[in-house]
Amino acid sequence: MRTGVAWMKDESIFHRLYDLYHQDVFQFLIYMVKNRSVAEDLSHEVYVRVLKSYERFQGKSSEKTWLFAIAKNVAIDYFRKNAIRSARAFDAFNWETENLVSPSRSPEVLTELNDEMRQLLEALEKCTGDQKVVIIMRYIQELSIAETAEILNWTEGKVKTTQHRALNKLREILTKTNEMKGGIAGESK
Repeated sequence: MRTGVAWMKDESIFHRLYDLYHQDVFQFLIYMVKNRSVAEDLSHEVYVRVLKSYERFQGKSSEKTWLFAIAKNVAIDYFRKNAIRSARAFDAFNWETENLVSPSRSPEVLTELNDEMRQLLEALEKCTGDQKVVIIMRYIQELSIAETAEILNWTEGKVKTTQHRALNKLREILTKTNEMKGGIAGESK
């Protein structure tokens, strides 16, 4: 166990990271799981992992991308555990191709959003896990392609391709949704 100066330095680093990035990490997690309470728990898990592993952080990436990589892994672990619990089977969970659907039906986050954002987040639930993560990182967290690639341990080309496919899928879903609403509204006249 560390004591004295080493612990004080680690604690100072931890507080700096928490102060700088807590809101971004929490927002990322809340968009992933759509449940404030679960996002808070997962956010705490991120910082527990940060505290346990900071001494192994080599600085090859920015602290922000390192934190988001941890947050992504914590979210994936959460979805894996839920998939195993709900299926009561031990099949492999592939986060890149499976839909990352939060068990919450009506999270309080969605009630605070305007209709367009609500539609977008509902459409995002129909995308694959990798598409969902890329859209959240790129457009909600406003991370660059390079940062997103680093967090996901992908090439920039894979991020661009996944983003392109996700945007096409979202466009298709939202077009269908709007056409259905238009048809329903048109019938009621």
